[in-house]
Amino acid sequence: MKSINLHFKRIGVIDIGSNSARMVIFEQTSEYGFHLICEKKSRVRIGEGAYEHGGVLQEIGINRAFNALKAFKKTLDEFAVDKSICVATSALRDAPNGVQFIRLIESSIGLKIDIISGTQEAYFGAIASVNLLPISNAVTIDIGGGSSELALIENSKVVKTYSLNLGTVRLKELFSDKNSSPQKAKEFILKELSSVPDGFKSALAVAIGGSARALSKAIMRYSNYPLDKLHAFEYELKDYDWFMQKVIAGESLKELFISTDRFDTIKEGILIFDMILKFIGASRVITSGVGLREGIYLDEFLPKENPFFPSIINPSITSILDRFAPNRNDVSFKLQSAKKLYTLLSSYYSLSLDYEQELLYAIQLSAIKENFNIYKSYQHTFYIALNELNYKFTHNQIALVSLILRFGGKNLYKKDIFLTYKDILPSKEQVKLLSFVYTLSNVLYMDDFNAQISFKLKKDKLIISSSSSLYLFKENLMEIEMLEKLKIEVEG
Repeated sequence: MKSINLHFKRIGVIDIGSNSARMVIFEQTSEYGFHLICEKKSRVRIGEGAYEHGGVLQEIGINRAFNALKAFKKTLDEFAVDKSICVATSALRDAPNGVQFIRLIESSIGLKIDIISGTQEAYFGAIASVNLLPISNAVTIDIGGGSSELALIENSKVVKTYSLNLGTVRLKELFSDKNSSPQKAKEFILKELSSVPDGFKSALAVAIGGSARALSKAIMRYSNYPLDKLHAFEYELKDYDWFMQKVIAGESLKELFISTDRFDTIKEGILIFDMILKFIGASRVITSGVGLREGIYLDEFLPKENPFFPSIINPSITSILDRFAPNRNDVSFKLQSAKKLYTLLSSYYSLSLDYEQELLYAIQLSAIKENFNIYKSYQHTFYIALNELNYKFTHNQIALVSLILRFGGKNLYKKDIFLTYKDILPSKEQVKLLSFVYTLSNVLYMDDFNAQISFKLKKDKLIISSSSSLYLFKENLMEIEMLEKLKIEVEG
């Protein structure tokens, strides 16, 4: 692993939005490894009452924000962060008394607040999405309390950004609270959308912001979705347009699993979301659990001239191995063997090679189990993977990699856990093959991590030869659940 100078090992980021103030603290573990160590939120509603008073921040919102930021600053000090960044978005951008508020916070609490532009806000959300979601072409939609930000992503690059004066709190105070007709709110949104530059079109929309995330959570619960993970959850708009229309109408929100703390602004948020989706021509939505705060952190963490992870680096894999297998052995020979075995046996069983990458990820993560020299290490490794594989993974990949790690080639058909995730997994035959190759590749290197091992298939026999002794492998061979019709022979 490359040794680097972790100049800013811990960075805290505070985001003061119109609706909520949030704080995160990230810790760097290696050149490309980092993880979240603290997260706090306060529903400050700093923009409450402002939009009907020319944007002027009202005392009730100022007081809530002051108390929240005071608590956040205490947490930053307790975690001994090396650097803290505090930004404010729409509410303070619009506020004639925003500068007075900033001075109050700096003099009384010691936090320096930077007001960022709407295009900066859109850029940070897009940088987080490109780096931490499995996407290459999309439009990000970040709906806040006072504004909504768009970013066009093409070929994994942020091409354009734009900010709209459309937000949940803004719409609520300008229309809903005044009992205006829904049509007036729609006309307001359409007028704002008419200013969007050409090119903001995509079949895939990235949902950022509280309202869109709340919608995704509700859809997951409504559909009994098997994986309890919001980040990278996807759905087709044609399947849930009716769901969105019910939310916009405020119908049966509880029965639709909308969180009660979203009842006051969810209708406005989803109305904005729905109209933007139609405007950009989206047919599919992927949910982002990351946004402005992660983008600001990555802007510090990654090189300024090229703020993207290298294609060969997966930030989740790096972070997991840094934390749970810091003293790991080299797995390069295991990876080579796994690829050879998967190619050979996929052909033998007439199965596709579509899941090679997931197999190789599982091989990389096998070091976790080796560092957990404890009872039920397979189970512990499974839970770590299921919960910590977040960035740059689809849900199908997360489930598959975790299951490969869990089964280790044993009793696949008897495990109820397979049934839990079967809707987002490939066939049992494919999972059984992957699990077998994973197990065999690991057991083969019990004698020597640097062994040169070769394979050949002769009818129904897998013949294995090695440059080193395979004594321990042969001892443990009987413990591996074999594939149908396949025998193993060790040469030498």
